[in-house]
Amino acid sequence: MSVMKDFDVKEYLQNGKEIYSQRENIEKLADKLSKNEYQNIVMIGIGGTWMEWYPVAEYLRHLSDFPVYLENAGELLVKKDLNYLTNKSLVLTSSDSGDTKEIVAAVKYCNQKGIEVYGFTKNPESALGKLLKESINGSLAECENAYLMYFMLTLRIYQNWGYYKDYGRWADQMKQLYPNLLRFREEFEPRAQSIARKYYNSPLTMIVGSGMLWGETCMFSMCILEEMQWVRTRPVTSADFFHGPLELVDDTLPVYLIKGEDEYRALDERVERFLPKHTNSFEVFDTKDFVFEGIDDDFRQICSPMIITSLLTDRLASWYQQYTGHDLNFRRYYRQFDY
Repeated sequence: MSVMKDFDVKEYLQNGKEIYSQRENIEKLADKLSKNEYQNIVMIGIGGTWMEWYPVAEYLRHLSDFPVYLENAGELLVKKDLNYLTNKSLVLTSSDSGDTKEIVAAVKYCNQKGIEVYGFTKNPESALGKLLKESINGSLAECENAYLMYFMLTLRIYQNWGYYKDYGRWADQMKQLYPNLLRFREEFEPRAQSIARKYYNSPLTMIVGSGMLWGETCMFSMCILEEMQWVRTRPVTSADFFHGPLELVDDTLPVYLIKGEDEYRALDERVERFLPKHTNSFEVFDTKDFVFEGIDDDFRQICSPMIITSLLTDRLASWYQQYTGHDLNFRRYYRQFDY
């Protein structure tokens, strides 16, 4: 296995154990919430948090016809048609820092309407932590942490409501998640270096994805390459690729295709058939290439965003930083002043 640049293996595995140890707290909260007679679930995020909630909402909609809404916190504050947001809504949100302005404002808005909000933040004493009815407190810095905790809460609730029968087996097997994701990182490391070296200085990069991985597609595009590397990108769904964006394809434009394992895979494969006929500048990231040990195949859809975040938002991002010379933590605008 490759030695990974700027990566502390012991710290990562310890972090995974700490996140998994939240299972008891999460299940207690889920069991409590399950007893309430909700009419819908409303998830609130913005930027990266919206993108992390995206596959959760997508998966829950596959399990039942119980209404699930995913709201952008900034848009929620100005939106007119919110009749479905009531005190019969199970409202969930998250912010690692606990001070994301739009999230805090959205929770205040809900509280003013008599709507309780539950969520995740590493700091219970933060502005968000104090506004939440109850919170689960753990680091969301690694995207897989967020995915694991969000799915634990919602799938436990769905088990209690009779919509999902495999929660116990899934949750037990998630003990193996972090060692697997570590191995995937190690397997991908040489390729991450090669891709970053080849494309870091491209004037524009197109990133294509769909379904359960659309949130991660946007995450790598907007939150990593644009925000953290100042690299210009164009995220596009696999379905929409053939309605405009394909005309940009030539050898000067790197195209990154993120292939998932849900029903939208057929759309990803259509893009994959097109690309080698018209450009040499493309990369395909297929979650099927990474095989779990100790985790059953019927959980691969749930885990697919966790695979991609390990490969792209972690390892590929780290190598982009190496070649651009731009620190991933440096911002010129974001959180630097009021706007």
